[in-house]
Amino acid sequence: MERLAALEAEVKADADAQRVRKAAAVTKLRDQRVTRTAAEPAVRNRTPEEPRPRVDAEPADPLENLGGALELASKANQVKQELQRTPRKGDKSWVISGVASLALGPAGWLYAGSLREAVPAAVGWLGLAILASKILPVFLMMPVLMVVLPLSAIAGVVYALHYNRAGRRQRLFDGKKKAALPEPRAGARPKQLRGR
Repeated sequence: MERLAALEAEVKADADAQRVRKAAAVTKLRDQRVTRTAAEPAVRNRTPEEPRPRVDAEPADPLENLGGALELASKANQVKQELQRTPRKGDKSWVISGVASLALGPAGWLYAGSLREAVPAAVGWLGLAILASKILPVFLMMPVLMVVLPLSAIAGVVYALHYNRAGRRQRLFDGKKKAALPEPRAGARPKQLRGR
């Protein structure tokens, strides 16, 4: 319980620090916008005969991109912490999942992925491999494999992370958009629902 309390305090402190950094960045960007806006009236009030000053192209609104960048950094930090966590009994290894998915393509997803997604992907991948081996020479398939296999490995790692967080197989390609990682499980494994 003490370790859990210490972990919760650490997570809360990290979240507070992220909020403070975000607030400081937003304040700085607003100050820059105010300074830029204060300089613009001189440009707007010029007469048509005056030459127009050269303005370098800038992004429309830096505040729009800031939220997305901070959210991406937060998710990356969450994944980094998840990868560094010591495995518990029954967890799937993200290394094995990634290597299997890199070597076998979507067939490697069977290790930790949702069977609803992994089985059709594996069957389709094997069917495509058989068909391509009969029709195309191997050197023509190499560029495709150089793109598909690393993407498959990333999906395998994400499947393992989702499995470890929820304690069961999770879908990635669901119609409903989910958070990057589901909520962490408490001590016991939840029952797996039928149809999952």
